[in-house]
Amino acid sequence: MSNAITLEDVSKKLGGRQILNKVSFTIETGDIFGYLGPNGAGKTTTIRILLGLMLPTAGRISLLGKNINIDENRRHVGFVLETDGLYDQMSAQDNLAFYGKLYGITRSAERIQEILSLVRLKDRAKDKVAAYSKGMRQRLALARAMIHDPEILVLDEPTAGVDPTGQVEVRQIILDMAARGKTIFFSSHNLDEVQRICNRIALINRGVIQLYGETEQLQRQMSKSEVLLETSAAIPETVLNELRGLPGINIIEVEDRTIRLSSGDNTGIPDIIEFLVKKNIRIEQAKRREASVEEIYTSILKEVEPG
Repeated sequence: MSNAITLEDVSKKLGGRQILNKVSFTIETGDIFGYLGPNGAGKTTTIRILLGLMLPTAGRISLLGKNINIDENRRHVGFVLETDGLYDQMSAQDNLAFYGKLYGITRSAERIQEILSLVRLKDRAKDKVAAYSKGMRQRLALARAMIHDPEILVLDEPTAGVDPTGQVEVRQIILDMAARGKTIFFSSHNLDEVQRICNRIALINRGVIQLYGETEQLQRQMSKSEVLLETSAAIPETVLNELRGLPGINIIEVEDRTIRLSSGDNTGIPDIIEFLVKKNIRIEQAKRREASVEEIYTSILKEVEPG
């Protein structure tokens, strides 16, 4: 699969301060790429460089294998920033018509209706944006980002301040766009949202990439061999104490009929199940537990904190 976005050793200094330090990652065509990090980590600077709003101090960036610093190549990118930049006193269709002219869109009226249908705003096309909810504004901002049919979409906190229903709507639109072959760069503090839709993630802190890879693979790697067991009845405390005595077993949590534990190399899931069955404990379900994106995020940041 070809690469949509490539950063190689990208660094940026501002006022003598190192904002980005040799940032490297690759986003493949069709990825929904989650870009994570605390405030001040370098996410916004990365986005500005990706959009050609800022030049790096060092390093190389390419979009679809082409130089990002050429204006024509940046036309392959649509974006939604944290401030939506919509015109409140204009209708949705007039907002899109205005941006369509900037991009030189032909058959603008047809394209506007198509995009408004995609973001589920066709019935509100003639309403002024000032009357829109936060979720509706975000959907219109997504429509504006797509008006010129770009291959790449850069989204900065697209669900910030949006209610749960609006978040579901925005999420579905993003998934629809990915299904149409778009590559999505998704910067967000909403870690649950990232886990739901992103197939690849990177975590930046203090200008340095601390973690990068496929989401599911990272979840497996960070799970620390945790196992979830569901039993037909609560396990007696005497049996739990014996289970704790097995080599490498660490019981993390017991709640009613569910037990979460980690096991070392010396004791696997079959050994645990065999032990419990011998104690007349019926196992309803046993599965490996994958770490959540939030747990990965917290764990990595805790490791890199000074002191």
